[in-house]
Amino acid sequence: MRREASSEDMLNMSKPILVVTTRYTKDVEDRIDRDYNARRNPDPFPFSQQNLLSTAEGADALFITPADRLDAEFFQKVSPSVKTIATYSVGFEHIDLEAAARRKIPVAHTPGVNSEATADVAILLLLGASRRAYEAQELVRTGAWKPMSPDMLLGWQVGGKVLGILGMGRVGQAVARRARGFGMKIHYSDASELPVETAGDAVYHKDRSDLLRASQFLSLHAPETPQTHHFLDSKAISLLPAGAIVVNAARGGLVVDDDLIAALRSGKVAAAGLDVFEGEPELHPEYVALKNAFLLPHIGSATIETRTAMGMLVLDNVDAVLNGKPAPTLVPNRSREAA
Repeated sequence: MRREASSEDMLNMSKPILVVTTRYTKDVEDRIDRDYNARRNPDPFPFSQQNLLSTAEGADALFITPADRLDAEFFQKVSPSVKTIATYSVGFEHIDLEAAARRKIPVAHTPGVNSEATADVAILLLLGASRRAYEAQELVRTGAWKPMSPDMLLGWQVGGKVLGILGMGRVGQAVARRARGFGMKIHYSDASELPVETAGDAVYHKDRSDLLRASQFLSLHAPETPQTHHFLDSKAISLLPAGAIVVNAARGGLVVDDDLIAALRSGKVAAAGLDVFEGEPELHPEYVALKNAFLLPHIGSATIETRTAMGMLVLDNVDAVLNGKPAPTLVPNRSREAA
């Protein structure tokens, strides 16, 4: 006997279909369940491209993460029903924007909401590297802690030192505010000099080489572009003061791993704090053996508050497009503007 559709069935049928590729915080999940007919990834690992394409058949929108790589072939094959794609990230290197523009699919991201959390982690990296936190914790956790002589585990104070910031956007500015609280002197390099009401007493360097020469501590906060890819190579490292400390909470591709590892081994770079890696979650295996490398697994935005705000912004973007409005945080793309 044929079952009549219930009011709940009818409601679900009227909701937009949203492909959701992983799980999020409770508030985000509750909003998805309330407002969308969600198609979810049943597996703990990312969709294969073919499975994502199959799941997207007839869907209205995609809620993805950087683990989902959307290349030109994906956009050639994706269902014509898909009206927008929103990524749970600031970066969008995992999406072929030109291919998306050719299909006239707007792509949105989540800038601005993770700045404070990422800045917190940058300071954690800076302090963890400068105070040899990995080595110290290893002594405690392995039971190797014995009475220590006054010259053991000597680190480097941050107060009074120059912190060079490459990329003085939202995160860079938030790092500068925190670092000033430790008595650090802020120098920065960016595409253009910031207004004094924003930069405060920070010293601007138009030439990145001048920034490097001044930076006793160097914190990377630039996006990865053709101009910044592998910025920190052996030549750049050679300009740093001897015993500089390097922090990267931006993108792994800003660093040439072999060159930084060589500098950490030689002492040219005294220590590094890294939350991001080229090719992550894989990372250069030689980092793991270095006691002067303080390593984290890309947790810059990993607070309940920030991850919830990111998810809500993704859904705001999807809601807007499906209601015929511009996405609030559309990815900038010249190809789309020209289309």
